[in-house]
Amino acid sequence: MKYISTRNTKIFFSFKDVFLKGLAPDGGLFVPKEIPMYSDKELKKLKNLTYNELAKNIILKFCKDEFSEMEIKEIVDSSYKNFRVKDVVKIKKLKNFSLLELFHGPTLAFKDIAMQVIGNMYEKILKKHNLKVNIVVATSGDTGAAAINAIKDRANMRIFVLYPENKISEVQRKFMTTVDSKNVFNISLDGNFDECQKFVKQMFADKKFSEFINMSGVNSINWARIIVQIIYYFFAYFNTTSYGEKINFSVPTGNFGDIYAGYIAKKMGLPINKLIIATNSNDILKRVLRTGIYKPLKVERTVSPSMDIQLASNFERLIFDLSSNDSKKVLQLMNNLKDFGEFTIEEKDLNKINKDFCAESMTSKETAKVIKEIYIKEGVLIDPHTAVAVGVVKKLSFKENTVVLSTAHPSKFFNIVMKETGIKPELPEKLKKILVKKEKFEKLPNDLEKIKKYIKLKI
Repeated sequence: MKYISTRNTKIFFSFKDVFLKGLAPDGGLFVPKEIPMYSDKELKKLKNLTYNELAKNIILKFCKDEFSEMEIKEIVDSSYKNFRVKDVVKIKKLKNFSLLELFHGPTLAFKDIAMQVIGNMYEKILKKHNLKVNIVVATSGDTGAAAINAIKDRANMRIFVLYPENKISEVQRKFMTTVDSKNVFNISLDGNFDECQKFVKQMFADKKFSEFINMSGVNSINWARIIVQIIYYFFAYFNTTSYGEKINFSVPTGNFGDIYAGYIAKKMGLPINKLIIATNSNDILKRVLRTGIYKPLKVERTVSPSMDIQLASNFERLIFDLSSNDSKKVLQLMNNLKDFGEFTIEEKDLNKINKDFCAESMTSKETAKVIKEIYIKEGVLIDPHTAVAVGVVKKLSFKENTVVLSTAHPSKFFNIVMKETGIKPELPEKLKKILVKKEKFEKLPNDLEKIKKYIKLKI
């Protein structure tokens, strides 16, 4: 399979290039030149596969040039052997929708599902090609913890995680900062996630620096993250819906990576009706679907901090796809965003977006109310991000079966869950030690040059 950049379709890349670079050299995002499709006959064959078997089938379609079928089997089986449920994810059928629990991995968040695979892919690729990398990643809460867990103590790589100080939950932070490993470096910045993400993109764009440190990235801008997240859309469909029926997915959305994976699943042939963009008060994606104007505002702090984002990076991939792979058009829009702080989507492209997506938002007050209601009516504790996706389903009315992506264990946000339900969600017994372990992190100012200097000193 060949890969291209959203900002230049003339140069082709291999899966190895895409995986190790993370971001394209021109600042664009990598996408496959063509999306593989499943026929009806092939989809029916997938229906009875286990999660691991389904993962092997889907992942291999995107990286045959780098991995053999046996290598993918080894990667998948190794990645999911320590998840707390047999099929990686768990589906709970509630009265009006199904909950797809994605938080049964080592750091209790959906990010583990992709990140464990990525950690094992790195190990194989680096060993095979005798390479070393330094991974630099921004996190709004869960990505950093999942990446650290997947990469800690591995040979040939270091990981530097930038996170916004006091803007992630205590448990989210401790999943990162209590890891005692020589190849893990946590950087606390006095800013928000969008600023952390901007610094990472600027470091990628600085060719002298990125080449000097042999920089790589595991944010949702890395195409491998998208590939692995596609799998649970297929698994949820096969396990909640009669074959051939349409389905909706409600997805707590910040950086647009998880829901974009659902869009790729639809393009591959999965009968999805609507992909529901569930946002908190940082509702840039709701606004753009209604007005066509993509204009980031000031980030608001909410009870669902992993979604406190105004710059949804993966949205660029969707624009590229809807503009029939017109990289010049995408580059112009991205330049408008950089120079004027906004861009406008053409009406015909906006109409295409609204065919596949719809969007709704929840305030923090509404989110808290949903946490309470779901506990009272269903006896289920949910975290605030899942609550946003549940609340949005309640605001919208669909006839089709709807699956809500439950992206984090409620114990990661125990304060608000306990406040609304009177019940304190506990961490799994094996993970409770992070609450008392010593933390290790570096506090740095919002200064790109000082961040780069710190990274250089540690490699």
